[in-house]
Amino acid sequence: MRLLCRIEEIPEGTGKGFQIENDGGVKEIFAVRVGDSAFVYRNSCPHTGITLNWKEDQFMSFDGLYIQCSMHFAQFRIADGYCVYGPCAGQSLRRETAEIRDGAIWIQSYSTT
Repeated sequence: MRLLCRIEEIPEGTGKGFQIENDGGVKEIFAVRVGDSAFVYRNSCPHTGITLNWKEDQFMSFDGLYIQCSMHFAQFRIADGYCVYGPCAGQSLRRETAEIRDGAIWIQSYSTT
């Protein structure tokens, strides 16, 4: 497991982006905090492959209920990354294995390929 950050570094109902180096490459991921839980996904839209955030750490819809793609406003459920609106409806974000331990978010190490 790899330390991502302390959960309090992500304000409630928002997200935070990260670049993870592994196997000589870099993968962009982000975490969204809901209460004492965090959901971690690859920062890649299933429709076009672009990063989801429209500016640094801005991953959420204006109402804060969904993860939202900056390009075409597709909306994804926070808990499972399933797209409920937009051109990739029915597809899902790629979730990363994560857990909360002692107030910190830990992710499983993975290959960048």
